[in-house]
Amino acid sequence: MHGRYGVLLLIAGMLAGCTTLQQTIALRSVAFQVDRITEVRMAGVDLSRVRTYSDLSLGDGARVTAALASGELPLSFRLHLLAENPPGNNVTARLSRLRWTLLLEDTETVSGDIDREYVMPPGRPVEIPLDISLDLVDFYERSGRDLVELALNLSKAGGAPKQVAIRAVPTITTPLGPITYPRPITIVSGTLGHPDPASGR
Repeated sequence: MHGRYGVLLLIAGMLAGCTTLQQTIALRSVAFQVDRITEVRMAGVDLSRVRTYSDLSLGDGARVTAALASGELPLSFRLHLLAENPPGNNVTARLSRLRWTLLLEDTETVSGDIDREYVMPPGRPVEIPLDISLDLVDFYERSGRDLVELALNLSKAGGAPKQVAIRAVPTITTPLGPITYPRPITIVSGTLGHPDPASGR
């Protein structure tokens, strides 16, 4: 009788292992993309209707100037990631955690951590929003005007922010526990598709 239970446990373990392998492969082939940036605010100023430095109103310009005079220029925005489990996969991918670092114009800035589950059925893009806040003065030695222009470039980037990337370490949920990517991937704007193994994605 004990031998029979042992065989059943062995089979159960093998099945769990196969499921784990399938889910691991499923997430490894998920395509990530920086989709768009919204809700850009600089020193409390909404930049959604501002296109150039000269478009700042007197009041908004005064707020930005006051922030710079105090040695800071806070910037906040929502960055929308898209993740797509390819239609050819027959396993639902489950992203349970995403550790990330923001790169602006190739400069490494702030980091964060998403600790919630996103279920990604095959062929259905899933949006993953990141709420990001940083002080531009902490990362760039530039004139106040140049820093404002950098923020404005994010605001008017629309659906294809070119100078923004996310370096990320995803973790997936499996029947045997969480499995984390062995190395970071770099997520940029572009067309969703199969990751390029040579790029580490």
